Amino acid sequence: MNKSAVFVGLALVAGIGAFGYQLLVPPEQVGHSMEQPDMSGVEDGGAIAQITVPASLSENAQLGKMIFEANCAQCHGTNAVGQKGVAPPLVHKIYEPSHHSDMAFVIAAKNGVRAHHWKFGNMPRIEGVTDADAKYVAMYVRELQRANGID
Repeated sequence: MNKSAVFVGLALVAGIGAFGYQLLVPPEQVGHSMEQPDMSGVEDGGAIAQITVPASLSENAQLGKMIFEANCAQCHGTNAVGQKGVAPPLVHKIYEPSHHSDMAFVIAAKNGVRAHHWKFGNMPRIEGVTDADAKYVAMYVRELQRANGID
């Protein structure tokens, strides 16, 4: 038997073994977990997330906070902490910029959102909120997120 045939045979066996290993071993989870927080101790309508509010906000985030309070807080709670049984917290790793871009806020306000991470039902479109308003809201939420270690 020549050495080339042995080498090719070993390479073939190693390749098949590596392929089989990939099929049997589950892939590592990349990015953030979509696991929802334990809400068993939270009363209906209570805050889902416990957050740190930054000592100060940029001018744009201050404007976003005013828009948020007028249009979003009734569902997403004061400072975007969510409300059990009503709407999710936006200060949560699910909404980190790498998964939900700032444009996701604009699209959500303009078109609404079909429920996909949480079991709160679909979010309706928000009448009267402009694209610019939603961008300011995103700036506010991003500053809250950064103050809570979500980048």
